[in-house]
Amino acid sequence: MYNIVIFLYLCGVAIASLFNEKVRKMWRGERQAIRTIKEKIDPNAQYVWFHAASLGEFEQGRPLMEQLRREHPEYKILLTFFSPSGYEVRKNYEGADIICYLPLDTILNARRFLRTIRPVMAFFIKYEFWYNYLHILCHRGIPVYSVSSIFRPGQVFFRWYGQQYSRVLKCFTHFFVQNEESRELLSTIGIDNVTVVGDTRFDRVLQIKEAAKQLPIVEAFCQQPTTNGPRNATLSQREQPKVFIAGSSWQPDEEIFIPWLNEHKDWKVVIAPHVIGEDHLQQIEHMLEGRKVVRYSALENQQAIFSSSSQGEGAGAQSQEPADVLIIDCFGLLSSIYHYADVTYVGGGFGVGIHNTLEAAVWDVPVFFGPNNHRFQEAQGLKNCGGGLEISNADDFRRYMQGFEEHPELMKELGEKSGAYVASLAGATQKVLSFVKL
Repeated sequence: MYNIVIFLYLCGVAIASLFNEKVRKMWRGERQAIRTIKEKIDPNAQYVWFHAASLGEFEQGRPLMEQLRREHPEYKILLTFFSPSGYEVRKNYEGADIICYLPLDTILNARRFLRTIRPVMAFFIKYEFWYNYLHILCHRGIPVYSVSSIFRPGQVFFRWYGQQYSRVLKCFTHFFVQNEESRELLSTIGIDNVTVVGDTRFDRVLQIKEAAKQLPIVEAFCQQPTTNGPRNATLSQREQPKVFIAGSSWQPDEEIFIPWLNEHKDWKVVIAPHVIGEDHLQQIEHMLEGRKVVRYSALENQQAIFSSSSQGEGAGAQSQEPADVLIIDCFGLLSSIYHYADVTYVGGGFGVGIHNTLEAAVWDVPVFFGPNNHRFQEAQGLKNCGGGLEISNADDFRRYMQGFEEHPELMKELGEKSGAYVASLAGATQKVLSFVKL
């Protein structure tokens, strides 16, 4: 049955590739993967294989890859992706020796792939359970580990109709799961080779914090007083304007926080939307009534912050007063930008699900997010410790922000709880590599 489903999926992808550029990239990449490996493989080397579905899983596996490379340079690393959103962003990642798509999980593809690379071990990150690859790895006696995996009662493995497919889990040498619930669920189907280590993303965000980029333009923007704030040339820490940073925001998120911020112009605002398209950027600018807005791509130096368009003066109008809203219209800066925040908002919680809350929390700041967060263990942890603030509407947001206005010490207290939560759950990477026999 599984192989029939894979065949039908393969046919669907082939047809969809004729009409969708993203699918076309994946289709071509999968078909070229074996050739890519044959061209780049060192026949005298031993390879450790890491597979990540997309960019998020890559970030979870990255601490493992980098620590393994530091401690065991005798091994080379193969990194595969399933999704173009992972491969296209990280195809030039220097921490792996070969990077390619993973050919779709047919028996023929799996045999050809594994015969070509001959890995000494494999790591599948989080939700990756490829039936044919895993059975062939198991048959050949190659250790294979599931890292940062998390299981829920509703998954197919724990349903009566999923009993046959659940056998794929027995192909793993060991599971390194995020929580105790996952360990208990696996135990119900006879799988006990499980260790609760937490999530390697906590290690990754701490790495990101240590390697954060210095962003002089963003720093100058955040420190420059607003037109409603102190105008001294040099400001003490106490006089610095408060900074609100929204990351990976969507329109429903912006409709929550922008109205309140329009009423409180003493707050500096940085918005890094999830979708960076001209229509969305103009929509955000239109919502920022009466505020002086500048886009990051338009800034060539710190002085450019003073040349901003005022949304209350008509499109294109220029002012020599400092901008008080900065829109980030490029990628790759958000994790470092959070460093300048007093309060953060992570988008996605009014849609399919919130984005990365840990990248914000690691900077010791309160983190707002929407109600669709229950599948995200880190969001639940932030809520439980007090550093994460779930909101369901604009009134919730307004109430919390008014509380911060009246009690600024509360803002600092909740931020410290966020940072402490992240630090307390670090260490999963070392636990995994201490267990694995290299």
